[in-house]
Amino acid sequence: MAAAVVRRGSAGWWRWHRRVMVCSRTMASKTPVGFVGLGNMGNPMAKNLVKHGYPVVVYDVFPEACKEFQDLGAQVTESPADVAERADRIITMLPSNPHAKEVYTGANGILKKVKKGSLLIDSSTIDPAVSKELAKAAENMGAVFMDAPVSGGVGAARAGNLTFMVGGVEQEFNAAKELLTCMGSNVVYCGEVGTGQAAKICNNMLLAISMIGTAEAMNLGIRLGLDPKLLAKILNMSSGRCWSSDTYNPVPGVMEGVPSANNYQGGFGTTLMAKDLGLAQISATNTKTPVPLGSQAHQIYRMMCAKGYAMKDFSSVFQFLREEESL
Repeated sequence: MAAAVVRRGSAGWWRWHRRVMVCSRTMASKTPVGFVGLGNMGNPMAKNLVKHGYPVVVYDVFPEACKEFQDLGAQVTESPADVAERADRIITMLPSNPHAKEVYTGANGILKKVKKGSLLIDSSTIDPAVSKELAKAAENMGAVFMDAPVSGGVGAARAGNLTFMVGGVEQEFNAAKELLTCMGSNVVYCGEVGTGQAAKICNNMLLAISMIGTAEAMNLGIRLGLDPKLLAKILNMSSGRCWSSDTYNPVPGVMEGVPSANNYQGGFGTTLMAKDLGLAQISATNTKTPVPLGSQAHQIYRMMCAKGYAMKDFSSVFQFLREEESL
């Protein structure tokens, strides 16, 4: 019996095309991987790819950020487009919506030189609507875009213990997971493009609320005469326990190896938390979802940015509360 002819562009053709691309990516596991954005998070993430034996092609808007990768044997390029020319699997880690749009669709963006069939994984935290917009632009160029924002902070990025929340075509998930497991211990498929971002902004809204709550409780206890280490110990064996209290405590001297032990340097910046809370507010408005505590948290972190805390870790909300007579 003669083989059926599958018309290019039909549903059957696209299923066949995806199977071919998935197989080819599996066979090319150690081909170069591009990485754009070598900031506090991107730097250790890219280093973990190097540790796992992947040849890495890097770009950052600040050339000095690429220096140590050159010393590690990575290829350093002059634009995101140059990364796309040298690698057909690219990970991006960028601060905000405008940065992501510029890196993908700008004059020297990835999509200017992207190869057909390339896999593009964006680990930035951006508006789900922007992820969908970039996915459509990538599809028009014959590439596949997935959103894969992360949770865990700089410490988890260094240790390779991040959690990735992935949105995109399900058939491409295993190809993305191969790379993401080099940088994270949890890689979760969330659904179509944009759902990874949705999970991330919900998580960060809760994180902001719990951090403020932990800071308020610790501050009140200290003013009532409790030793902060003792109070933290009690909270962490009681119903108030949360990640902000037992893993990332905001009170200086309670824990080692966290930003509060280092004048709130490093970690996850207040300005980034304010940005993520802004994304949550936009999504809440678009879906008519009441988020009163999320809105209050957004206002608090915006005030912190205006009062000199923008570059400090978001746990510096404890210090902000200590210094404020009232909000």
